[in-house]
Amino acid sequence: MIAKAGLLRLQGIAPSAAGDASFRLRTRNSPRLRATLIESARYSSSISRIVSDDLQLKTTALLQRLIRFNTVNPPGAERAAQEALAADLRDACFEVDMLGAEPERPNLVARLRGDADGPTLCLLSHVDTVLATAQDWTHDPWSGDLADGYVWGRGALDMKSQTAAEVTAALSLAHVGWRPAHGDLLVVVVVDEEVGGELGAMWICDTHPEKVRCDYLINEGAGAVIPYDGDRYYGVCIAEKGVFRFSLTTDGVAGHASIPKIGDNALLKMAPLLARMADRQPGFDLTDGPRALLEGLGLEPDGDPAAALERLRARDAGLALLVEPLLGVTLAPTRISASEKINVIPASAELRVDCRIPPGLGEEQALARIREVIGEDGYRLEFTERVVGNQSPVSSPLMDAIERWIGEHDPGARIVPTILPGFTDSRTFRDAFPDCVAYGFFPQRHMSLYETSPLIHAADERIDVRDLGFAAAFFRDVCKDVLGG
Repeated sequence: MIAKAGLLRLQGIAPSAAGDASFRLRTRNSPRLRATLIESARYSSSISRIVSDDLQLKTTALLQRLIRFNTVNPPGAERAAQEALAADLRDACFEVDMLGAEPERPNLVARLRGDADGPTLCLLSHVDTVLATAQDWTHDPWSGDLADGYVWGRGALDMKSQTAAEVTAALSLAHVGWRPAHGDLLVVVVVDEEVGGELGAMWICDTHPEKVRCDYLINEGAGAVIPYDGDRYYGVCIAEKGVFRFSLTTDGVAGHASIPKIGDNALLKMAPLLARMADRQPGFDLTDGPRALLEGLGLEPDGDPAAALERLRARDAGLALLVEPLLGVTLAPTRISASEKINVIPASAELRVDCRIPPGLGEEQALARIREVIGEDGYRLEFTERVVGNQSPVSSPLMDAIERWIGEHDPGARIVPTILPGFTDSRTFRDAFPDCVAYGFFPQRHMSLYETSPLIHAADERIDVRDLGFAAAFFRDVCKDVLGG
């Protein structure tokens, strides 16, 4: 590639002169010199566009290949997809390990070592997907069809697209001889995320921590552009909420259903509990991520997140709907059971509630917020899951690198931290390696958050091919920014 300095040398101009005042004066007074610089800029822009187009084409092709591997979990059966990725990475001189609790479900760990000691940056993804019902789709969910500017198929958004972009970026660097100036680059593709990660991130962090220990990690969780109040925002997921699911049991007395008042119907005692959860959610517990999000949107919470939320709702009701669950404990009743026979008044009834709580909070805080909504009497409560959420710091060198890249590639756009109401494998890595800074970020400029969110785990999942190139360019550049070389 002929860089700007090379073009100047061809014209007999010393590149070092380009920075001083006299050179700038000569530039203004010399049409020939001005033309040379303009041509240099055009050439550099053309080369940049060619490189970007190549990344887009290669990422698109790899995503199509990955979608055609049916990795619906259960059963997962991810080996064939993992072997294909491993072959590509080995050819690019990565050190590759295939490690798994089950033969057909290996986790892929690929390392590109640097020239000196330094941080390890991990590009993490998972290759299993949720179920798809083919008759509900416009294109077969395992076709990987390229149509109307989109790649279609299960995993196109969650999250084979990120696997394809991360792997393509890593391969593009390795194939041109790049190596980290300091530290290592890790590409980790795990299995089993869609059902909790027991055979994937949890297993490998517990069984082979030395293989996946890292200082910085980029995973799924955010990145689709958010149009808001005339501006463009990109979320960076810094945390996941905890899961404190519980059951509520009400008690009564059985009897024959033909005489409704002969017993004491336990199911009817659930009605006021359900009504209370329908009428209100618990008060807010504002943690660092949501506070920074509200501040980034120009909604200073000032000790009153409820008021900030109302200001957001007045400006953008759709965004407020997504932000509200991040601000505190949420309660969602999802399953209820009572009598096993239609003609028997139930002596007990059980309600299952999906409860999510802000990162760092535990059972005591969850219980206090639950009782705030449903009171303390008339039921028995038992927690069936207790998983404390965790978070990474809002500020870090990795966040700085993300912000620099967005500033260069989408000028005027802003970065805001956010958290997930659900969870990702980032939580497992933070637990295993407390000093690890783990963010969820897969930048998408052409499909907004409002377009991507309804497609995840749904029919007609698809991604704009331009966003595949956009994301691959980010992963390529952030590796060089964080690791040098």
